[in-house]
Amino acid sequence: MDWDKLKTFHASAEAGSLTGAAELLNLSQSAVSRQISALETDLGVKLFHRHTRGLLLTEPGRVLFEAAVEVSARVTLAESNLQDLRDEPSGALRVTAPTAFGAIWLAPRLAKFAESYPQIKLRLVLADHELDVSNLETDIAIRPWAARQNDVIQRKLMEVDQHLYGSAAYFARKGEPSNIASLDEHDFVAYGPRHLAPIPKLNWALSLGREDTSPPRDPVIEVNTIAGMVKAVEAGMGLAGLPSYVANDDDKLVRVLDNTIGPAFEIYMLYPQELKGSRRVAAFGEFLKAETKAWREAQP
Repeated sequence: MDWDKLKTFHASAEAGSLTGAAELLNLSQSAVSRQISALETDLGVKLFHRHTRGLLLTEPGRVLFEAAVEVSARVTLAESNLQDLRDEPSGALRVTAPTAFGAIWLAPRLAKFAESYPQIKLRLVLADHELDVSNLETDIAIRPWAARQNDVIQRKLMEVDQHLYGSAAYFARKGEPSNIASLDEHDFVAYGPRHLAPIPKLNWALSLGREDTSPPRDPVIEVNTIAGMVKAVEAGMGLAGLPSYVANDDDKLVRVLDNTIGPAFEIYMLYPQELKGSRRVAAFGEFLKAETKAWREAQP
């Protein structure tokens, strides 16, 4: 099979539309459509059902997509290995991280990495869902939980505390809580849907000070990203339990009940076994090691 056509098919199946594939491949939509039609003609089967909402794989399309995923992963690995043969670490490096951690903690530090390794082209993908590390959907994943797969390498980066935060806008409206017993008189911002929270026990503050058998407090608002929770707290909507990496450098957030500490969690760096010898991955790992060490030492 022609690799260009197969690559176009793979991108179209992943994107779910010709428009999305065209953006991924930097081609025109008509060029993508022609390559898909040509591949269907070559194979003598229909690969997609086309409808107003996009593309759906046919059964032959599903079979081909499974093979295309494997081929794409092998090509990506080959490109990665070739890049690591150069004198200086260079080439593309795909990093995925949770939305809040990536935007608030990681992204501002990446200028330092780019200055040290100008030949490495970073692509940072912020998502609270998992990308498949073992299938090379990303080169490096940063996650607030340990790996569930055996075929990846992981390194613990840091342990993060959680604390209770409010804002001056909220205190002007409701006052600052003086003790845990008074929390039932206050409003709370929470993550929702709760079962999809990207950090274990993220909504711990809703049960703070309550008996184990008592239901958690009802929040005034649920937000589906931690960054969104931060903005709601800044605006004075309520109190929230937040990880220290999103709050320590935010002068709009005020820590309350200083002796109250939420459940700590660990953050890990993961990468596939196939990239064990990658100089780009090693360079980024050393960068993260230094940055997390400096961050820990700066904590109050």
